Amino acid sequence: MSEAVGSVRVLVVDDDFMVARVHREVVQRIPGFEVVGEARTGAEALELVAGLRPDIVLLDVYLPDIPGTEVLQRIRSGDHPADVVMITAARDAATVAHAMRYGAVHYLVKPFASADLVERLRQVADARRHLSRSSPEPWGQADVDRVFRPVSPVAPSTRTLPKGLSQETMELVVAGLRGRADPEAATDVGERIGLSRVSTRRYLEHLVAMGWVEVSLKYGSTGRPERRYRWSRD
Repeated sequence: MSEAVGSVRVLVVDDDFMVARVHREVVQRIPGFEVVGEARTGAEALELVAGLRPDIVLLDVYLPDIPGTEVLQRIRSGDHPADVVMITAARDAATVAHAMRYGAVHYLVKPFASADLVERLRQVADARRHLSRSSPEPWGQADVDRVFRPVSPVAPSTRTLPKGLSQETMELVVAGLRGRADPEAATDVGERIGLSRVSTRRYLEHLVAMGWVEVSLKYGSTGRPERRYRWSRD
C-alpha cells in the first residue's frame, strides 16, 4: 500500500460498461473518494495505471484481452503503488490463490452488496492513511492489525438476492430511485435506467421487503391504485 494524499483516486476495470457504471456510482458516493478513470480491457488498464497513478484499482478477472490475474501481476511487478481489489465472478481456488500471491488487498465475488465494496474501500483508505502517518518508532501489534485487519463479515441478508435478481441491476435500480424527493412509479424508475416496468418492480418490491424503500398507493378515478416508491434508507 502506498501513501495517500488528498482524495482516494480509484480506477475501475470491467469490460461491462453497466457494471463499471455501478461500481463508479458506489465509489463516488463515499466521501473522500473519486473515480479517475475506467478501463474495458487489460491493456487499457495497464496504460491508465501508468498514466493516472490511481490509489486503488477495482479489477475484474474476465477481461477480453489479458486476464485480470495477469494485469495484477504486471501491476505488482512494475513501479505502480496502487492497491488492487479484485471484483469478479471467478471463484475457483487457483484464481483466488493467484490474487493473494500477487498482492491483491481484497477479493470480492460477484454478486455482492454495495456495502461490501464500501467497507473494503474504506479499510484500504484507512490503512493507507495509517501508513502515511507512521513514525520512525517500532510499531506495536495494534498498528500492524490496523493495516492487515480482516474484513468484518456482512450479514447474509444483505448479500443474498432472490433467484433471478442480480446485484448489478439492483444497484442501477437503487441509483435510479435514490435522491428523489417524491415517490415514483416503477415505470418512471425503469425508464430512467433502461429497465422494463415489470423487472423494475421486482427489484423495488425486494427493496421494500428489506426496509430500504417505502411504498405508497396513488388512487385514480378507476382501476387499481398505483404503487409508488420512495428511498428511505438514508
